Amino acid sequence: MPKLTNKQTLSLVVLITLPYLSVIADNKPKLADNPAANAHLNRQPFTLAQAIDYALANNPDMQIAAERIGQAEAQLGVAMSAFYPQVTARIGYEHSDNPAQVFAMMVAQRQFDPSFIGNINNPGGRENFRPEITGKMSLFRGGQDYYNSEAAKLGIKSAELEQSALHNALIQAVTASYYGYLAAVEAHKVAQDSINTINSELDQTRKQYEVGTALKSDMLSLEVQLADAQSSEIRTANGIEMAQTSMATLLGMSAHEVFSIAPAAELPKPALSTAFNNLLDQALVQRPEVKAAATQVEISQRQLKSEQGAYLPRADAFVSYGQNSEEPGFSASRDNVTVGVAVEMDLFNGFNTQQRVSAATRKAAEARETERKIKLVIEQEVRTAYLQLEEALARLHVAEASVAASDEALRLVNEQRRAEVVTVTRYIESEVARNKAHSNTIAARYDALSAEAALKKAIGAWK
Repeated sequence: MPKLTNKQTLSLVVLITLPYLSVIADNKPKLADNPAANAHLNRQPFTLAQAIDYALANNPDMQIAAERIGQAEAQLGVAMSAFYPQVTARIGYEHSDNPAQVFAMMVAQRQFDPSFIGNINNPGGRENFRPEITGKMSLFRGGQDYYNSEAAKLGIKSAELEQSALHNALIQAVTASYYGYLAAVEAHKVAQDSINTINSELDQTRKQYEVGTALKSDMLSLEVQLADAQSSEIRTANGIEMAQTSMATLLGMSAHEVFSIAPAAELPKPALSTAFNNLLDQALVQRPEVKAAATQVEISQRQLKSEQGAYLPRADAFVSYGQNSEEPGFSASRDNVTVGVAVEMDLFNGFNTQQRVSAATRKAAEARETERKIKLVIEQEVRTAYLQLEEALARLHVAEASVAASDEALRLVNEQRRAEVVTVTRYIESEVARNKAHSNTIAARYDALSAEAALKKAIGAWK
């Protein structure tokens, strides 16, 4: 696998972390509106632990996940409402000259007079006001209410697992951005040191050239090396800005907010001490995505059973209390109560139930395949993270060995230069090689730490 440069490593971190987290406005007051808060951040730069805590509290995606849990809880309340009586108050008004309806109105109003029989065919118009309260309760719906409530309960669990998965991914993204920033800062320092060293030698060589004790080719070689060092300094400075932008996005901050990142007091030593198969087993047990996919399978199965319940009869109990009168108002002498039970069953509804059951069956099959796919993706993620950490640790070992060699080479060349047996160009080349070796070691160490964080995320260590 080709070795990545510092800039490529940093760019990879930014490309990985930026798509995960959307830049959505937070409901909390922004720090940009509070100069005192900005000043506080300037005085106290973020350590890695502080950056993680701040991101978990302020990242918009974490807030969105919390709202989704609230939505799932509300959906459970909607599903559970089917087990409670439904009470409705209403008032109705009718006017009719239909003989049958007029006769029914008179009877319901308790104002029927036997003498009215003679005019039964020509009753004239009559009004009827009916205020009433109706209560209804479902007795049986083929298990649909039960399975819907069970699916809603699992929906809360699924939303909580999604939040846990985001928690795991966010910590890894913040960690990678943090180490990416520190790597860019160190690379920038190395570039500046190279510029200072080359500038010093270039000034001395120009003076020697002017008095005829140095070759023009030596001066031109130093100018070429200076240009290369300056170009490296520009790239690393831009890398710092990119890393800060990535971190600001993860922290849920806007472009106008000011913050700084503290260097690590002591870097942990990355290691790989667990076999791949054991890590994969941990991932399949710990990763919230696996549990969320299994929960979605359970939800789809309960939704299928709910749809199948539509084939069964439905029974409802109802009660109605009200009155009928020719004028608005209420009188206990004309009140009435109706109580009953209704049972109904669909004999033919245009294949609606059949199609709904078919759709639910397909959805259950989709959920099972999604679960299988997620397990495969996680297996690939663990394997990739494992191999990347192995590579990073190997590169770190090689880089550390090269530092000792480059230091010794620079020492020997420096002695040869004092003895005037090597050119200044050879000395600068050794100096640049030593700086590059140190830079590679720094980058390799941060790459190994980032790879270790990716492996922890892959096995669900930060759920």
